[in-house]
Amino acid sequence: MQIYELKVAGITRQLVKCPLNEKIDIAGFIMLGDVELTVACAEELLKKSPKFDVIFTAEAKSIPLAYEMARQSGKPYVVARKSKKLYMYDTIETTVRSITTDNIQKLYLSGAEIEIVKGKNVLIVDDVVSLGDSLRAMEELVQSAGGNIVGKAFVLAEDKAAERDDIIFLEKLPLFFK
Repeated sequence: MQIYELKVAGITRQLVKCPLNEKIDIAGFIMLGDVELTVACAEELLKKSPKFDVIFTAEAKSIPLAYEMARQSGKPYVVARKSKKLYMYDTIETTVRSITTDNIQKLYLSGAEIEIVKGKNVLIVDDVVSLGDSLRAMEELVQSAGGNIVGKAFVLAEDKAAERDDIIFLEKLPLFFK
């Protein structure tokens, strides 16, 4: 097992290198269950973020980050769901293909969440941005719901995503070519 040492928000973590394909490995960054890291990253991202009314994220790994940013800022957060639940009405949806997931997925937003986003300044939040497919799906949902995207904040920007000038991130995460 190969390890990559990451330093972010004043905290050091050991990330396992995982094969993406036969030519590239990625460092597996998982915030789920890491309260210390989540709190520190939320604090640092809020310092870099523009003024916003609502935090927006996609299910599931970034939910603790969005929650902690909402808790620290006192602003609400909305989660785009990966499956349509029985209680969801007047939903909008989009499709997404993430590099860490084999299948094409859908993201859903219900009428209740649309009302929270509609007419508001929205900060999109996620743990890692890589190719930007998940980000594009979240942008599409926010725009379809009538929200105004004022920022896109990530803990890590993987490889060339760190060259983007339209995102906020704390650290760059390299790809590992074999």
